[in-house]
Amino acid sequence: VVLATEGTYPFHVGGVSVWCDQLVRGLPEHQFEVVAILGNDTETQSWPSPPNLGRVSRVPIWGAPPAPKRASQQASKRFQQAHGLFVRTLLEPYAPDAAERFLEALRAMFDYAGEANLSAALLSNAALARLSEAWHTASKTGSLGRSAEIGFTFADALTATDLIEHCLRPLSFRPPRADLFHAVSNGLAALVGLAGRWAHGSPFVLSEHGLYLRERYLSALNGPGTYPVKTLLLNFFRLLSAASYRAADLIQPGSNYNQRWELRGGAAPERIRTIYNGVSVGDFPTAAQEPERPTLAWLGRIDPLKDLHTLLRAFALVREELPDARLRLFGGVAAGNEGYLESCRALLGQLELVGAATFEGRVAQPVEAYHAAHVVVLSSISEGFPYTLIEAMASGKATVSTDVGGVNEAVGDAGLVVAPRDHWSMAAACLRLLRDPAERQDFGSRARARILEHFTLDQSLNAYRSAYAELSGGSPQEAQREPHRAPRVLLPRWQSA
Repeated sequence: VVLATEGTYPFHVGGVSVWCDQLVRGLPEHQFEVVAILGNDTETQSWPSPPNLGRVSRVPIWGAPPAPKRASQQASKRFQQAHGLFVRTLLEPYAPDAAERFLEALRAMFDYAGEANLSAALLSNAALARLSEAWHTASKTGSLGRSAEIGFTFADALTATDLIEHCLRPLSFRPPRADLFHAVSNGLAALVGLAGRWAHGSPFVLSEHGLYLRERYLSALNGPGTYPVKTLLLNFFRLLSAASYRAADLIQPGSNYNQRWELRGGAAPERIRTIYNGVSVGDFPTAAQEPERPTLAWLGRIDPLKDLHTLLRAFALVREELPDARLRLFGGVAAGNEGYLESCRALLGQLELVGAATFEGRVAQPVEAYHAAHVVVLSSISEGFPYTLIEAMASGKATVSTDVGGVNEAVGDAGLVVAPRDHWSMAAACLRLLRDPAERQDFGSRARARILEHFTLDQSLNAYRSAYAELSGGSPQEAQREPHRAPRVLLPRWQSA
């Protein structure tokens, strides 16, 4: 099994990386390889390799592009036609056949990358001109909507082309032969799964923990870039998500919430199978006693999606009612999020919480963070089926969580769920549990019982084991005959510029 990851296992910590390590170690009857999409080629491996994990291949999307190869005249003509189809589809993402045309263009560019330098072709003057011409044509037909009212400059074309070229670098990676390709998220990791299907006819499994596309939209809200550049990038990710849903043999959302997004994105319902994350309950015993001071705990990576600003504002309200209360935040800072941590520290000072709320870095064992609190809080604006939540529940802790992703499916009636970005509701829920030991104990007991019944690691692994057996029952050659396999490129009738 080739496991395709993006910015996670085995180079980074976090929920998806935990899941990957559990999957590999929990299925020792399978031999795994990892194709890891990374920011650059200097990142070091954070997770020790289990015995059944073989090669780990790196696909950096930044740094020097792939080595140049001279393209034949025929290959160059095929690229021109494929890129023309690509940019036209990029500017018509809502067309009924957009995902199929996008798949067609990606397949042709994957084939081209086997013969020549795809990066150089994507960054050529001809490709830039093709994008600019397509934008101006689309602005006249009305397919761009509000974007058509905003001028599209050469700088916009250059910036968007450069960013998309980096995103498409996985197409230049030649995938190893394997019985199965498993992308652990949609987006760039799915390109590896598509490549495995195109190169070897291998089945392609797509898992989704968080919602890749939704998180791209959230990050674009306050991110850098002009409106046209953001439009093109979001169109790219929208089309890539939809194309991956259509091409995957099996889609495995981590919650039914994700499944609803996938269906809306064009996934066939018969190829969707929800598999929840699971906890090794023995690693999360209940605590013998609670802390002396009323304490809230948060565990995760320091990231804007975790919305620690709302948590800090909620805690300031808690402190007004319980002046002795503490907030302990456990977790590291991923590269690129240092500025967000500084903003959290600045807000902590503004709210006069210094000393009461503390950032304590990574903890050796997550259960230590859960045992350090009366109540565990999750304040995210986007989640899949969060490990920190089900681990805290397994530890017998009462929880306050935001209503995002699969949180409600995890909690059921065994915790309090509030609206995201609502620090008033979060504070009220935390105060309710901190003030009522009996209710807190009741929620904690029900939470652990819910994990034991529905969300154990063995249950999760058995579901993946069954899925692998189902898809690997036939040979890779047989998979090529399936009707939903992405076809080889069919060149459009119109001539490229």
